[in-house]
Amino acid sequence: MADKSTVNVLFIWTPRSDLKKYIVDNLSDQDNVNLIIPDKTDPETLMKLAPHAQVMVGWKPFPQLLEKARQLKLFINPGAGVQHLISLFQQVNLKRKVILTNCHGNAYFTAQHGVALLLALTNKIILHHKLMIQGKWRSGDQQGASIPLKYRKIGLLRFGAVNQKIHRFLSGYDNSWFVLKRKWDKQKYPFKTFTPSQLKLFLRSIDILFIAIPQTRYTINLISKPELELLGTDSLLVNISRGSIVNEADLYYSLKNNKIKGAAIDVWYDYKPEPDTEQRKYPYSFPFHQLPNIVLSPHRGASPFDNLERWNDVIENIRRFADRQSELLNIVDLDQGY
Repeated sequence: MADKSTVNVLFIWTPRSDLKKYIVDNLSDQDNVNLIIPDKTDPETLMKLAPHAQVMVGWKPFPQLLEKARQLKLFINPGAGVQHLISLFQQVNLKRKVILTNCHGNAYFTAQHGVALLLALTNKIILHHKLMIQGKWRSGDQQGASIPLKYRKIGLLRFGAVNQKIHRFLSGYDNSWFVLKRKWDKQKYPFKTFTPSQLKLFLRSIDILFIAIPQTRYTINLISKPELELLGTDSLLVNISRGSIVNEADLYYSLKNNKIKGAAIDVWYDYKPEPDTEQRKYPYSFPFHQLPNIVLSPHRGASPFDNLERWNDVIENIRRFADRQSELLNIVDLDQGY
């Protein structure tokens, strides 16, 4: 192995005590890693520490910090979403190469949540929960028949860490599977494969759509009225990626007018909603909460947020960088935006 001189890893926020111990313990055998975990993370403190860092870990670096970090080679974003970092690192990479990676530590929980949303939608769990609260015992199919999953045609929009797990979790339901992603290799897959140029054919082929795709300039409003119409009136949609992938107005009116059968949504359009006159906050511009054919979830697919194993990708990338390995996890393509 080539020279393994000390690698300084700067955390630009202060992890809670159990997380700090988890990271330190899991890198304790890596003699050439120096973890810099400051008690204070104000800009002045970080600017003093930045010149020594070859690796940074955090969510929101400011431009002056990256400019100061002249030795920086790797920035690790602990979450999956990097849309807020793309333009910043494109600018940085005009002058010097800094690799940006993200982490998929929440993929298992997000996939679990996606499956839970689908089952709540198909089995009308929320409706019957409310009926029982009202003392209406065994209202049955008259008030809300379940939608069978058997023989359904399930489509996965992208086949990243989340949708791979959804495929595994639901593979016992006797379904047909259809998957769209940007590139495929030549191996055989247990489902029908599509590329972005085949989006229309993909949507016509399915009746359940899981969306787990990053927000980029290519994917905003990827699913609008024409695409929802291709899904058809018997279709179900589950969005666990970013609200902007599905056009807000088109989704609302497609549900309201029964152009699609139902939706389960964990990601929304306004993350700083103003309270109404009754101090209620709704993260959208259309009254989705008044629709009978939707399951609402407040962007909590990544829960539990305090799970320590979700940091394993961060730890592994620090280890690989320190060992001078070229294959890092989840390198972001700055041109594609993910």
